[in-house]
Amino acid sequence: MGNPQRGRVYRRCACRDTAGRQLGARCPKLAGSTHGRWTFAVDLPSLDGRRRTRRRGGFASRTDAQAALGKVLEYERTGIVTDDKQTIADYLTTWLRTKALTLKPTTVARYHDYVTKDLIPALGTTRLDTLSHHHVALFIGNQLASGRGPVTLRRCVATLSSALTDAVRQRRLAHNPARYALVPRPPKYEPTCWSPIEAAKFLRYCHEHDDPLADLYEIIIGTGLRKGEALALHWHDIHLDDHVAFVRHTLSNINNTTPILTTPKTKNSRTWIGLSDRVVTALQHQRLRQPGRDLVFSRRDGNPLRPEYVLHHFHQLTAAAGLPKIRVHDLRHFAATTMLNSRVPLAVIFRAMRHSTLSTTTEVYGHLLRHVAHDAADVIANALDTADAARQTEGDHTATT
Repeated sequence: MGNPQRGRVYRRCACRDTAGRQLGARCPKLAGSTHGRWTFAVDLPSLDGRRRTRRRGGFASRTDAQAALGKVLEYERTGIVTDDKQTIADYLTTWLRTKALTLKPTTVARYHDYVTKDLIPALGTTRLDTLSHHHVALFIGNQLASGRGPVTLRRCVATLSSALTDAVRQRRLAHNPARYALVPRPPKYEPTCWSPIEAAKFLRYCHEHDDPLADLYEIIIGTGLRKGEALALHWHDIHLDDHVAFVRHTLSNINNTTPILTTPKTKNSRTWIGLSDRVVTALQHQRLRQPGRDLVFSRRDGNPLRPEYVLHHFHQLTAAAGLPKIRVHDLRHFAATTMLNSRVPLAVIFRAMRHSTLSTTTEVYGHLLRHVAHDAADVIANALDTADAARQTEGDHTATT
């Protein structure tokens, strides 16, 4: 026979004796009646090595109390350390404070907004060890019903999932209830790209009007840099004679108000890039426009340009030049699509765009790779035709012999 389950299940109440002391399990009304509520008690090891009694009550039936006791013992058997008094609010607050030590300030600010404005108000009072997939699904449903956008909602749920994954790693939870949450996928953004004629027209308009940001847009178009990376360029990272520059920083906004220099988006983003003669000329012109400053592009006081100003000014120039409205980031897409349409190998474009993986390049620009499919099919056909021609030549030679 197996060992009996540890712990005990019993009924107790809140009645008190004449001295005001709680009777608990000693109340005479408990015998043979439905008086009181069910409780379990069990000795469990603690972090200091001592065994302490965990007693939890308020269950409507013996079955409920036994199920709760069984869950506690199962957690103990699998090495999960439970704290059934810790709420989601307590856990997320502690998690956020810990993540702030390793994440970018911009990421921490975004997580902080999701945690304090969305997750804690909706799930904060729920105990961490009782959080279920149903809680998460209900949260998603309520958010969608209130008109929350799918992009923001996906990021919010991803934040919760990241926090709960850490709880699983720390042996606080047996599984992550948010891992397989179903959130509607937003429509895939299809970047709008200018043609080379349109891009050339835009740059020509900027230079003809001697726009102060003309060289910035010239560099983004000519290198495929992200907007934040271009705004964070320092002169000591640029080597004009060698036609190269090192991407060391990116400019980000905390809560859309405070510009800050952080590391680039991915590990592959922090690397050397090549500079064309046209880009070198733009940098030389910018040095003459703003001499004696550390940042290549800055305000008069030397502080970084605000990303929202750069975008707003770009839209003004685009309208004035009579061109379709696009994002500044779409200038990066223009650089990539121009290389693709010029039959530059995908591996070279991957390096030039500094994506994290080659699959990222394929995913973003896969819809533009039809010529690659045709080229591949032509290669196979040409190989077969060459083999047939060689065999035919060999057959004719044999017949002649």
